[in-house]
Amino acid sequence: MTIGDFTFDELLTEYRMIWNNRLLAASDRSSEDTLKEAVKRELLDENSHPRIRKSKFEKYYSAINRITQSTISNEAKVSLIHLHNGVMEQLIKES
Repeated sequence: MTIGDFTFDELLTEYRMIWNNRLLAASDRSSEDTLKEAVKRELLDENSHPRIRKSKFEKYYSAINRITQSTISNEAKVSLIHLHNGVMEQLIKES
């Protein structure tokens, strides 16, 4: 499966370039599942202590800003933003 011109393997590599300190254990999950779970955890701010967590909207803004300021290709940026949009839409529907 792809997003834009990128496979999930390629997008996971690009994501890791932006968030280089993020642990993304793939174990027996696909690249797609690993990447979507990482974006979901990022938007829910699950990598922070509960007392200092920000809202998913603040985290979305920060994530999109970080993507647009990164050095990855514009095509990869668009694909990652598209993925973030999809995960954010799902989170809004679930709340």
